[in-house]
Amino acid sequence: MYKSLFLFSSFIVALILSGCAQKISVKALVPAEIDRATSTKKIAITEFKNDFVGLGSKIEANLANQRIDNQTFFTLVSRSDIDKVIREQKIQNSGLVEPSDAVEVGNLIGAQAIISGDVGQVTSSDSFYYESRSKCADKKCSELVYYNVGCNMRVVGLSAQIRMIDIAKGDIIYADTMARAAEYRHCIDDYRAIPSTEIAAQSLANEISQSFTYKLTPHYRYFDVVLLEDADLDYNKDQEKLLESSLEYIKQNRYDKAEKLLMELVDSTGRKSLVAFYNLGVVKEAQGDYIKAQEYYKMADALMVEPIEEVSTAYNRIGSMITNQNKSQEQMAR
Repeated sequence: MYKSLFLFSSFIVALILSGCAQKISVKALVPAEIDRATSTKKIAITEFKNDFVGLGSKIEANLANQRIDNQTFFTLVSRSDIDKVIREQKIQNSGLVEPSDAVEVGNLIGAQAIISGDVGQVTSSDSFYYESRSKCADKKCSELVYYNVGCNMRVVGLSAQIRMIDIAKGDIIYADTMARAAEYRHCIDDYRAIPSTEIAAQSLANEISQSFTYKLTPHYRYFDVVLLEDADLDYNKDQEKLLESSLEYIKQNRYDKAEKLLMELVDSTGRKSLVAFYNLGVVKEAQGDYIKAQEYYKMADALMVEPIEEVSTAYNRIGSMITNQNKSQEQMAR
């Protein structure tokens, strides 16, 4: 029994310590999912059919504001120019379902691609259920009283058919139904309010718009990388101080200073500390220098005898990041 308790306690302590490990925020450039879309940089977005949530306008705003390293990715044709051509050509603007109509409008307004769509009806369902609660039966709380409280749950869904048509080739670049759903709960003893169906639908439209934008454009995603804080060798006091100080500078976003200290640690350990090389890799990854980061991760991996999850993960991750960065830069240069 005592052995089991000890093992359980050790597991909890390890879990707590791992949760408190110092981390650094890294951003990675991810290429557009629809590669062909990146070759049509001047686009027009027509009025979506049944668009009571303003999905077309949300997509237009997202694409117009999408910037990579302070550069816009798409040039958008103004909605007034699109509407003017539609009126003059007496084309029915019902989402411009027919590619031939889209091509005709696109050629007249000088667009390389047209995005159109059809928004589906919002689905919403409410249900009632109970959740269990407990409270002290007396002031000493020597006994608990269990009881149920009434709760409501609302599930809201939204879908839309979205199309992107290549004007020059007259064919479809992308056509699919995008759907999102959200679940909201409220019990009589909490402060959380369930949003109206209309507000929930607007939120779902924002999600669809953002997801569609990321399909068309390279973008950054952010994630945390764990630093190694414990020496892998028998560090002397000066080496321990170098590691400790480098971690503190990283916490302050002083990557230049941290890199200098870690390089000193590498040299003072005869280039045998995988912790120093790994943390250097993390610093260079955070700075966006993936090639140098890969070099340091490879050095850390070469020194690894027993598997270390952080090192193995970084070794595998950095290759993918370099590939994605190259692909994204190729898409931006088109």
